[in-house]
Amino acid sequence: MMSKKLITLLAVLFLSIGTALAKDFRTVVFKVEQMMCQNCEKKVKDNIKFEKGMKKFTTDLKAKTVTITYDAEKTNIEQLKAGFKKFKYEAVVVEDKKEE
Repeated sequence: MMSKKLITLLAVLFLSIGTALAKDFRTVVFKVEQMMCQNCEKKVKDNIKFEKGMKKFTTDLKAKTVTITYDAEKTNIEQLKAGFKKFKYEAVVVEDKKEE
């Protein structure tokens, strides 16, 4: 009887810790009109990777988009857009969604 209570208590404890540790990851797609060639794409890749809170990113030169997955507790869309402005590119939000 005591062991069932202990197991139940431990299960509740682990579930609550898992919920508390869950990160708020979001993915945003930016349209970057200045990204017209491979050198422009390289410029984006070389500069944007240093933005705080970013977990991963991909670029699509043909569509002129940059898709960024970031930790919403560490950064936000406005800060990421400001990161593009540091190297004189403008990023316009196309899509923003929460990761499951």
